[in-house]
Amino acid sequence: MSPSMKIFSGNSNKSLALDICKYLNQDLGKLIIKQFSDGELSIKFEENIRNEDVFIIQSTNPPSENIWELLLILDAAKRASARSVIAVIPYFGYGRQDRKDRPRVPISARMFLDVISAVGVNRIVSMDLHSSQIQGFANVPFDHLYSRIALSGHLKEMNLNEDTGVVLAPDVGSAKMSQAYAKTLGISFALIDKRRPKANQAVVANLIGELDNKHVLIIDDMIDTAGTICNAAQTAMDNGALSVIAVATHPVLSGPAIERLEKSPISKVMVCNTIEMKEENKFSKLQIINVSNVFGESIKRIVDGDSLSSMFRV
Repeated sequence: MSPSMKIFSGNSNKSLALDICKYLNQDLGKLIIKQFSDGELSIKFEENIRNEDVFIIQSTNPPSENIWELLLILDAAKRASARSVIAVIPYFGYGRQDRKDRPRVPISARMFLDVISAVGVNRIVSMDLHSSQIQGFANVPFDHLYSRIALSGHLKEMNLNEDTGVVLAPDVGSAKMSQAYAKTLGISFALIDKRRPKANQAVVANLIGELDNKHVLIIDDMIDTAGTICNAAQTAMDNGALSVIAVATHPVLSGPAIERLEKSPISKVMVCNTIEMKEENKFSKLQIINVSNVFGESIKRIVDGDSLSSMFRV
């Protein structure tokens, strides 16, 4: 691996950044982020990054403060004559706003990528995008990583097969991701056809597949208010499921999410550490899976010029 690589982190997920550095046997770079009394940010690299490959690790939840902080760090790196600047965004915010689905609304995912590109980033790395076509908005290389290679190992310990287990997609949008898990785990697949009358409200319409007398894994890219995944869990139990485990990459967990999950028939909630969770937001059913090795290996391969796609042949 190139010795001219340095890794820095914003404030959004420093624990993940430290784990990535540990995987790569690297020190986390020194970056000073200060906030003035009026809320403006001051960014300063405390070490030379001229002619270095600079990786900036920053998730985007909460979005407003962390996105702006990311942009300022990227701009500072570019102006400090880094050879290349790579934005590592474990959780890519605004991914649900990827199209104009109503009159007079922005395409926020496109605008976010336009702004990142404008500050001169050379590459973007993210995990389990809400819509994979978001990559097409970028005019620089965009590496889309999958948490499946970290999560599937834990799920395989359940020793499920087609007769005893099923992956349930809680909506059509999560079907592709759920099918990939079903194939990896060698178990059945089912789908809920969901209708959403308005944002953050979900109503179950139809169940496609067999859940009776099976252990159900509900797979999605994120849990936000948890309405979708809790409705799916109740549908599973109403249709004869033996147990329900929720599996999601990004624990956004906004609003009533934690209360809903605690009261739901879900026995375990498996998420990744793409978003740093405060101790007070952790609850009894929660299991956090560390994906630093996935990001660390991808960074290593980017620097060495090796293939990333071979990582995901699970």
